[in-house]
Amino acid sequence: MKKALKLTALVLVLTFLYFGFTTYPKLDLISGFSAKSVASGHFLDNRPLDLIQKTDNDIKLINLAKNSINETGKFATSTVYGLKERKAIYREGLGAVLINDNFDVSKPYLLPKRRMFKSKTLPFPYGSANPADTVFANVDDSKLKKAVGNAFDKTKRTRAVVVLYKDKLIAEKYDTGFNKDSKILGWSMAKSITSSAFGVLAKQGKIDIYKPAPIKEWQNDERKIITINNLLQMNSGLEWEENYTKICDATQMLFQAEDMGKVQMDKPAQFKPNTHWNYSSGTTNLLSRILRNQFKTQQEYLDFWYSAVIDKIGMNSMIVEQDMSGTFVGSSYAWATPRDWSKFGLLYLKKGNWNGEQILDESWVKYTSTPTNTSEGKYGAQFWLNAGGKFPDVPRDMFYCSGYQGQMVAIIPSLDMVIVRMGVREGDNRFDFNEFLKEIIDSVKK
Repeated sequence: MKKALKLTALVLVLTFLYFGFTTYPKLDLISGFSAKSVASGHFLDNRPLDLIQKTDNDIKLINLAKNSINETGKFATSTVYGLKERKAIYREGLGAVLINDNFDVSKPYLLPKRRMFKSKTLPFPYGSANPADTVFANVDDSKLKKAVGNAFDKTKRTRAVVVLYKDKLIAEKYDTGFNKDSKILGWSMAKSITSSAFGVLAKQGKIDIYKPAPIKEWQNDERKIITINNLLQMNSGLEWEENYTKICDATQMLFQAEDMGKVQMDKPAQFKPNTHWNYSSGTTNLLSRILRNQFKTQQEYLDFWYSAVIDKIGMNSMIVEQDMSGTFVGSSYAWATPRDWSKFGLLYLKKGNWNGEQILDESWVKYTSTPTNTSEGKYGAQFWLNAGGKFPDVPRDMFYCSGYQGQMVAIIPSLDMVIVRMGVREGDNRFDFNEFLKEIIDSVKK
């Protein structure tokens, strides 16, 4: 009996130690991810808690969180085993923000002003009226329908597919519980939105991306030679770890930092600029912070993102969320309908021109879709590329926005096509993007 009790006690001690060394340090990140996901999904897209837990938060470890929603106070809270409670609050017009105990919820805040609304007379994609019925002789409709349908196999967990061809909507499909008005998180597709904001400033002659980044904290060390271009191309040489399976720079930034841009700003240089490509969400949030400092007031900064790009092309469903300091989380937190995401792809397909108005210079689109010399043909300036042949059955001129769990806006200039896929699964063994894109492309005769 005593031996059995001792053995039981030993097992409990070992279990506690294992938990302490492996899971406990992650609890703050787990509950943080969960609270933010619940608050955004519920208040931005009206998703019930059960659906969020089953589809957005059914990720290893994240599914350990226990969540609740306060409808009156407009916030969500999450804990893990009753520990590490985290809270995310929702503010109309700004979305949700994960907060800590230092955050003053009573402090007044600014909202983006003068949000323009898309034309109700023009058909989608240039307006909000119903898409025009269009028949292309070279499009095999049955083949296209099958290709889109294949993406919705239950194991692939696709939420939405939108296909534009020659400025027309030729295919659209949604999973149960989602429709054309559903706002879906683009995750790292937000990086391409951030890049576009810099593109507008460059067009206006208000910023030179080839000059050193205007960061005073870098002026007395080797980081002073890092340019905005280096940051846009992810080859600044700054230290950064992005690995979402563990506690790393990226996860600590997204779920603990008050000022997300400062996290990357404080990192030391590991390499000389333009010698090592390293994907970094911290870099994009630093860019958002730099962008914020280009304006005299917070109001001007808030308005610019929408007036210069987002609302300019009628992406009126989009909300870009902020960190606790008031900087847009340009790395990860942009929500929009799949149709509106397709509009963003169309802007780049048309070389920065939107229905006759040049929003971005053609040279900026070429810049963003040209491989940086350290990326082996896979990255431009906050856009991913197929120049290196990652997707062997897809044209090499394809460039795309890409986000966690398989969000994609694929832009294929040679085919005059934009393909959007939103979901909660990615990877060749779970969602094969090469096959998905190939099947859609094959439905269009050259």
